[in-house]
Amino acid sequence: MIIEKDDKLILLTNDDGLYAGGLKTLLEVMEEFGKVILISTIESMSGMSQALTVKTPLRVKLLGENEKHRIYACNGTPTDSVKLAINQLVERTPDWVVSGINHGSNASVSVLYSGTMAAAIEGCLYGISSVGFSLNNFSPTADFSICKKYIRIVMKKLASEPLPAGICLNVNIPASKKSEIKGIKICRQSKGNWREEFEKRKDPMGKTYYWLTGIFQNHEPEAIDTDEWAITNNFVSIVPVTVDMTAHWYIDKLKVRFKK
Repeated sequence: MIIEKDDKLILLTNDDGLYAGGLKTLLEVMEEFGKVILISTIESMSGMSQALTVKTPLRVKLLGENEKHRIYACNGTPTDSVKLAINQLVERTPDWVVSGINHGSNASVSVLYSGTMAAAIEGCLYGISSVGFSLNNFSPTADFSICKKYIRIVMKKLASEPLPAGICLNVNIPASKKSEIKGIKICRQSKGNWREEFEKRKDPMGKTYYWLTGIFQNHEPEAIDTDEWAITNNFVSIVPVTVDMTAHWYIDKLKVRFKK
């Protein structure tokens, strides 16, 4: 793949692995917008958040390329993939970092655990307009074609004007029929948490192990300006996510507390 001066360059990754259906669909759409460098792991890295590989060597392998894309396999996390690609594999800084399409929602506090969104956040740390896409369907046979229309809308907006520094987009698409999706809703992150439940099991050797499960608890189900409400009500939610996690509103109050 030859990248010309005027070509838009897209760095594409995910956390569900190279052979995930969501990544395949996203690659098809991204090829409409420019040349694509795709890098991901063979296996799933779901739930890795912003984790970095620091105790084992990072390895990358070129799997193939054509006139539209170049595909790499990496043994690291989604954040590793973005860092490695930007620093070693791409000819120039990408115009966009795009991550997904994730199998399952990354709304509310799930953004904190998501490898998909970690990749997008890493992209915006490099000053690149970045976005993570998720479909609220955990099935391995999920129909990702319903996402295409809304991915195109988002990418056209990014093409017309870059995002401000330090901000990326978290886009969640409901698992509804195309005819049932009502449109796009710009939202804030819903307040909620995961109630963890660990199933205690025995392996074939009789040794105990635990399997993490959980139930999401929405603390404000009636709030119509949140991503959770939007998805539940058949809207595509878009939340602007900032890398600045400072509780700015609490700084002055905290200063007063520590003067005492």
